[in-house]
Amino acid sequence: MIHPTAEVDPSARLGPGTRVWHQAQIRENAVLGANCIVGKGAYIDRDVHIGDNAKIENGAFVYRGTTLEEGVFVGPGACLANDKHPRAITPDGRLKTEADWQGGKTLVKYGASIGAGALVLPDVVIGRWAMVGAAAVVTRNVPDHALVVGSPARLAGYACRCGHPLEQDQGRGCWACPTCEATYDFAPLGAKASQG
Repeated sequence: MIHPTAEVDPSARLGPGTRVWHQAQIRENAVLGANCIVGKGAYIDRDVHIGDNAKIENGAFVYRGTTLEEGVFVGPGACLANDKHPRAITPDGRLKTEADWQGGKTLVKYGASIGAGALVLPDVVIGRWAMVGAAAVVTRNVPDHALVVGSPARLAGYACRCGHPLEQDQGRGCWACPTCEATYDFAPLGAKASQG
């Protein structure tokens, strides 16, 4: 389903069951998997790759150089940027062209979520099932299941596959979900976490 006000380039590929809502734009050679949702006013840049069952909420921006694996959530107004050294002009005052631009790469792994209004800078990897808090600014890699918040984003805990924050169970030496009761073996906060 593509809403009549959406703009989808003919070279973009959308998987079966994908829905594109009001005033969304999907650029050249973007690839979206099956059963994705692209919300009102969302922007998917050219050559972006998005896996099955992803949700790109209203007003989110996913720029070229970004790959979203299956099941990724991008919240309203979030931005996955790609310009490592943003300038409109070159040092001699000439308007920058494609030849003057050096884009970055971003990978958001399976099941990860990016909260409303978050900003993800280029050249980072967000791990599987990680949770980026609302309005966070991600400047470096985020480990699997990490819950990161703030500007710059920092580790504040861990997230369950069900999306709820985990609680540290001192008695058992693990992290547990108070909602679905799943348990995980993660390092205590303050210990060095492995990168996702």
